[in-house]
Amino acid sequence: MENAFAPECFVCRKHRGLEIVPGGPIFENDLVYISHAQLWGNESTHYLGHLFVEPKRHVPGLAGLSEEEAREIGLCTSLVAKAIQDICGAEHVYSFVIGDHVPHVHVHIIGRYPGAPKEYWGTKVDEWPGAPRGGEVEIAEIAQKLKLYLLAKPE
Repeated sequence: MENAFAPECFVCRKHRGLEIVPGGPIFENDLVYISHAQLWGNESTHYLGHLFVEPKRHVPGLAGLSEEEAREIGLCTSLVAKAIQDICGAEHVYSFVIGDHVPHVHVHIIGRYPGAPKEYWGTKVDEWPGAPRGGEVEIAEIAQKLKLYLLAKPE
């Protein structure tokens, strides 16, 4: 497939195991890769329950997805939203694509926890000071729980 891998792309590098992903992939097949968000820059903790659903093929934007990729991403987005509710205790789950900083489609799936004030709803949910946060160990633990949850789900 054309543009299957872009060596300079962080997301492509992650799929090849060239970037550290705490907990590793939560799920992957030939079309998609699902992982928990990792620590960025000088972060020592990150919002727990922030996942990415990404096509394995290097695709800069939603319009470039094949029909098969789009279907798989939609299905996986729904499955991990349910997993975040059941495993992490989120009361609501957001999904969004921004794509301004990393030119490889990645759907953000992020839970909103009980007690989050309305001013932190939506794309600001991870800015809530009272939200559960964790380092690499806690991220890996959540990733493992989500992986086991998805493995146990009947097809």
